[in-house]
Order: sequence, then structure tokens, then C-alpha cells
Amino acid sequence: MSSPPRSGVPVSATPAPAPSPVHPVDEVPPLRELAAYGLQHVLAMYAGAVAVPLIVGGALRLSPADLAYLITADLLVCGVATLIQCVGFWRFGVRLPIMQGCTFAAVSPMVLIGTTGGGLPAIYGSVIVAGLAITLLAPVFGRLLRFFPPLVTGTVILIIGVSLLPVAGNWAAGGAGAKDFGQPRNLALAAFVLAVVVGVQRFAPAALARIAVLIGIAVGLAVAVPFGFTDFGGVGDADWLGVSTPFHFGTPAFRASAVVSMLVVALVTMTETTGDLIAVGELTGRRVEPRALSDGLRADGLSTVLGGVFNTFPYTAYAQNVGLVGLTRVRSRWVVAAAGGILVLLGLLPKLGAVVAAVPAPVLGGAGLVMFGTVAASGLRTLAAVDLTGNHNLTVVAVSVAVGVLPMGVPTVYAKFPDWFQTVMNSGISAGCLTAIALNLLFNHLPAKAGPAPENALAGAGPV
Repeated sequence: MSSPPRSGVPVSATPAPAPSPVHPVDEVPPLRELAAYGLQHVLAMYAGAVAVPLIVGGALRLSPADLAYLITADLLVCGVATLIQCVGFWRFGVRLPIMQGCTFAAVSPMVLIGTTGGGLPAIYGSVIVAGLAITLLAPVFGRLLRFFPPLVTGTVILIIGVSLLPVAGNWAAGGAGAKDFGQPRNLALAAFVLAVVVGVQRFAPAALARIAVLIGIAVGLAVAVPFGFTDFGGVGDADWLGVSTPFHFGTPAFRASAVVSMLVVALVTMTETTGDLIAVGELTGRRVEPRALSDGLRADGLSTVLGGVFNTFPYTAYAQNVGLVGLTRVRSRWVVAAAGGILVLLGLLPKLGAVVAAVPAPVLGGAGLVMFGTVAASGLRTLAAVDLTGNHNLTVVAVSVAVGVLPMGVPTVYAKFPDWFQTVMNSGISAGCLTAIALNLLFNHLPAKAGPAPENALAGAGPV
């Protein structure tokens, strides 16, 4: 007769360890959902992604062939940068649903560098140095996370959403510079797409509600084609295959003035990326810790170096896709990784890129209004948990939002200031973020003066 186990408990009665639950960020949806959700992210950021090469290439008067090369190179590196950020390797990548794209903060400095005799080689030299600087400074920024309490993060997320709304407004009106900009039919198409997105979210099953933006864009495109908003003529002219090769436009040149201006841009983009990473952490329920923040910024630096090598520009987290994460509540980083894979295909297959490029601006504008508004609303939700009475926190929010919105309301407000100052302050996100950090330090970290905490001056004074 066999003896029982030493513990006195039969082996069959030993409970099996419960499987550890998978965080929504790490869940892998079915392939069909990955493709649909990923395409939705691509459509949300495509116009912004190709805008930077279009602006810089146009300012440098590049030929149509060189301009097309810039765009395909940009899409390819966008996809690679997104994969690095979402999937990650070693100490590169925050491993959150973050889309990467060219930063608009670098547009003015790059145009200035390129048009003052340096050309594209001088731009790429400064971009490579900026990417290396971001990689080296990433651990320093990671240690600054304690200066981003909910008061600051909520304010920054609010500013990100508000600062993106004019972008959606320009799209809705037809796209900045369009001959028919502001025509009622453009705004009507944008309003129709907005109504479709809202209607799908309200009345469709949950599975369809998660791709409400994609459905809105698809329905809007179906309506736009017969009404002459767009055509697919460019699809036939595009090549089937195009591969970006390193240093296509020549060996990089390293000019001191160009490098200095791009280093200022690097600091601005690091500040913006920090706000975006924290925002996505709030939306997904996986708070960004100092190590993760450093890894995310380090991925930005590596992507920017790749941009300089493969004929494109500095990269940063795209705030418009932050809004899409909040709107759809799809938190899987593998969805955004799938979007990165789609961007790689678009970069290697220019004909596919031409199909996506045919989506008219008003269609994107209608979807953008609800996405970017969602970002702002997420900031308000974070601020709702902050104590705004009996302290100076309301002042921090008020002044930071004012400084962040100022360059959008008055675009030429800093026109008489030096270029480095304009680079920092013309970005509402970086200006508002720096202001929120500084005011939080002033009111909440420096030693308080003697006496009871004053009531907030903005709340109104009672009778004496």
C-alpha cells in the first residue's frame, strides 16, 4: 500500500496556480481586428505624417520625384519607429500604444537650414546629432517624472487636445492652402463624417463602435468620390515598389548653427513626447514610470537617428492617436504595432500610399474633431481628481492653458523673438507643459509662506 504525500494532502487536491491576467495593453486581438484597428490609426495620422515632408520639400523646391521619395521614406521610418516604440527591444520603446511621426516643431528650423545654403545634407546632419542627444538625455528626463503629478499631466493632456483642434478645423474646411478652403460643402462633408462616427458609437454593437472612426472615414470617402472631392488618378501614376536607401540625397553635413537649432527642437520634442506618453499611460491604465519614460524617449532618439540616415526627419509620439486610444478604448499596443506594419508596407509600396493619400481632408477633419476633443476631455477627467480649492492649483491650470493656447489664437505673437524662442513657444504643447511644470514647482514644491493657505484668487473673494 502506497503512503500518502508528506504534506498529508493528496496530489490531486493541490490547487493549480491561477493564471496571471494579461493587461489590456499586452492583449493580442484576433488578426481581423488587428488589421481594422491598425488601419484606423494609420488614417488618423496619415495627413500629419506626410505634411512635414510636403512642407519641407516644397520649401526646398524639390522635384516631384524627390518629393515622392521623401514621403515614402517618411512612411517607412514612421512604421519602423512605431514598431520600436510599441514592441520595444532592450531599453528602447515604452511598450504602449504610441504612434510615431515627424514632429512639426522641426519644420521651421529645417526650412531655414535647407534654404540658407545647407540643403538636405545639412538638415540630415543636424537631425542625426539631435537623435543622438535625445538618446543620451533620455535617462535625465526619466528622473523628472516626479514633477508630473496629476495637476500637471491633466493640464498637459488638456492642452494637447485643445492644440490639435485647429488641425482638425483646417482639415474640415478643406485643408490649409486649398483653393476651396472654407466652402460649405467641405464643412458639410466633415459634419456628416462626425455624425457617422457619433452615430456608430451610440447605436452600433460594441465591436463596431471600436472602429467608429474607420467606419466614418470609409463612409465619408464613399460619399466624397461621387461628389468630386477626390480622385484616384495618382494611384495609377505611383510605382508598385520603392525602397529608401541611406543618404540618398548626399552625405550629411554638420553645420554648427544647424545642429544648435535642432538641439533646441530635440528638447521641445522630448517635452511633448513626455506629455503624450503620460497621457497614454493614463488612458490605458498603465502608468508611465521613470524607467518606461526613459525607454520611450530613447526610442524617439533612435527613430530620429534613423530618420537622418534614411532621408527623413525627427520623430515623436503623435498626439492625434492618443485621442483615438481614448475614443475607441482599444488599449492593445499590438494594434498600434499593426499600424506600424501597415506604414512599412505603405513606405515600400507607393501605390498603396497613394490610395490612402486620396482620402480628402474634410473626411479626416470630421473624424479629427471627435478624436482631438476626446484628448481634451481626458485631460479634464484627470483634473477632476485634483483638489482645486483652498490652494493655487487653479492658477496653475489657468495660466498654463492660456500660455498653451496663445500661439494658436495669435500665431504671430512671438514673431519678433529669436528663432530658438519661437521654436519652443510656438508649440502650444511645449509652452503649456513647461509653464505647468514651472508653476507647479513654484506653488507646490517651494517652501510655503507662514500662515494658512490662501483661498484661490480666481475663485472670487468673499466679504471681509
